[in-house]
Amino acid sequence: MDEEKKSMKRRSFVKGLSAWLLASGAAVQAQAFSGKIPGRDEEDQRYVGQEGKRFGMVVDLRKCVGCQACTGACKVENKTPRHHFRTWVAEYERGEYPAVHKVFLPQLCNHCASPSCVKVCPTGATFSRGDGVVMVDDKVCWGCGYCVNACPYDKRYFHPQSKTVDKCTLCAHRLDSGLLPACVESCVGGARVAGDLNDKKSQVSRLLAGFSTAVLQPSQGNRPQVYYIGLDGSVQNQVRGTVNLDDLARMRDGKPRREWQTAYK
Repeated sequence: MDEEKKSMKRRSFVKGLSAWLLASGAAVQAQAFSGKIPGRDEEDQRYVGQEGKRFGMVVDLRKCVGCQACTGACKVENKTPRHHFRTWVAEYERGEYPAVHKVFLPQLCNHCASPSCVKVCPTGATFSRGDGVVMVDDKVCWGCGYCVNACPYDKRYFHPQSKTVDKCTLCAHRLDSGLLPACVESCVGGARVAGDLNDKKSQVSRLLAGFSTAVLQPSQGNRPQVYYIGLDGSVQNQVRGTVNLDDLARMRDGKPRREWQTAYK
């Protein structure tokens, strides 16, 4: 095959690929602006949630040892892309040498009762199920990023492959099958407890009734449904953890960062 024919084949391939990409993008935007939300219009349970229930989580910080088992389990369960996380355990260093100690703070989407992300979404892609789980419909989302900016907890990110917003779903697919979220099931200390807040006999309700709890950034008015036992007041309004001194040393020595570290890009 001579060079002219090869060049023609390459041009034909590029034209075909461009047309396909344009058609795909147009289809996504057409879906976003159609006003139709297929899953909810068809009352698919994955979108409407479990009737009569309201899911939430209690994190007992007295039991968290910062092992990051929850972080790893979530990545495996939800196949999140590299350098992106739906949940993690932030570390904070408190005190002054030699009286220094660490504070661990597991974080995830707070599945707020009054979520600012839902209010700003122009397409309805971000929505609350009837059972309180806040979701993102990636068939409707067109990646404008309003919800990412509106979340005061910084718990949303752009998925590099789908080009839509992604976040914790409280493992809704597992809840709907009668299972616990992956982070809860993998928690070695039993610090994370999830369940139905409407059920007064559920473990999560009993913890709320039996212990003093707090939420992150209460002044935002989002009414988070993730509650903490033993929350250090110095980190309540500080979403990001302290820059980890061990990681700084690893960077200085040219060693790989830990997989779950999010402070550096």
